[in-house]
Amino acid sequence: MTHRRFIARLLAWYGENARDLPWRRTRDPYGVWVSEIMLQQTQVKTVLPYWERWMRELPTIDALAKAPPGKIHKLWEGLGYYHRVRNLQRAAQIIRREHRGRLPSNIEELLDLPGIGRYTAGAICSIAFNQAQPILDGNVIRVLTRVFGIGDDPRESGTQAVLWQLSGELVQQAVRRYQAGEEKVPGTSAGPTRAASTFNQALMEIGALVCLPRDPHCEACPLAKDCVALRDGRIAELPHKTPRPPITPRRFIAFVLQQKDRFLVRQRPAGEVNAHLWEFPNLEVKHGDDDVKKAAQCALGCQPANLTALGSIKHSITRYRITMDVFHGSKPLGRGTPAQGGRWLKRSALARLPFASAHKKILERLPAD
Repeated sequence: MTHRRFIARLLAWYGENARDLPWRRTRDPYGVWVSEIMLQQTQVKTVLPYWERWMRELPTIDALAKAPPGKIHKLWEGLGYYHRVRNLQRAAQIIRREHRGRLPSNIEELLDLPGIGRYTAGAICSIAFNQAQPILDGNVIRVLTRVFGIGDDPRESGTQAVLWQLSGELVQQAVRRYQAGEEKVPGTSAGPTRAASTFNQALMEIGALVCLPRDPHCEACPLAKDCVALRDGRIAELPHKTPRPPITPRRFIAFVLQQKDRFLVRQRPAGEVNAHLWEFPNLEVKHGDDDVKKAAQCALGCQPANLTALGSIKHSITRYRITMDVFHGSKPLGRGTPAQGGRWLKRSALARLPFASAHKKILERLPAD
């Protein structure tokens, strides 16, 4: 397929099928930046309420830079990959200090900020500032490898270079075609000054809605007539997939320790997974190890009274399939004090804290007052 035909068909399709997403209604680079960070490894439908709440609570870079860490973690609670939100605030503080509070439009300056890699920098430059910068995420890789029949592993550096170059050529040609002002972007009201922004969003959109990893909607694809993978029966093969690491089961035991109307919780230390989030005392145990009293002694430093099961919680983190068995008990009488580092808090205070996702589910199972 020629680049010219690819661009024209894709933009015409986007004009008729683009989703009405809130970050597409703004020209605020900050809002675009926040959306791109939230969308990393997260589906659009999940991000929508988070983005809207975030923009209400922290509408500017200055507000983000000054926000208490507890607030940004609470706003992010449930999105996972919490290093993203910490990098977001660190970058905002740098922007406030070194860029007069304005998100830089220079791609090299963006790449110097925490949490912004090549894809995110290209997305911000093209979408927010309409620069002809290439983008390459999972959706774009899938579209380009299938349409142009690129069969090498996209994780290899050589294939990455080919894909980045192809993405760059396409967005640059889209801009050249419409920058003279003789045409508007097909199927849209966008003028030539938004060609880079519109094209890159269209490229991501067709990967998200049509060129799906499994069961793609080839019958609805404007690129299908010239798609090499469809022509050669290689849709399922492309992009080339490297074997995934094996699934690893893990088991934890968590304790909901109660003293009257207060519960014992602790905050995860910096530098660990889910740093700064809150959780109930817990520890990892081997599968088949059902000695709950021993686990309590290790996790709490004491034996709770009236220990009863609250059930199990199952969740996944990357390749790990985690089962967490939860037990409720009361603070032991006499000797024996729970391990240091925890806090006894009322239910109302717990609701204001950011919890790791599995422990947030425990909150929902707390015994009634």
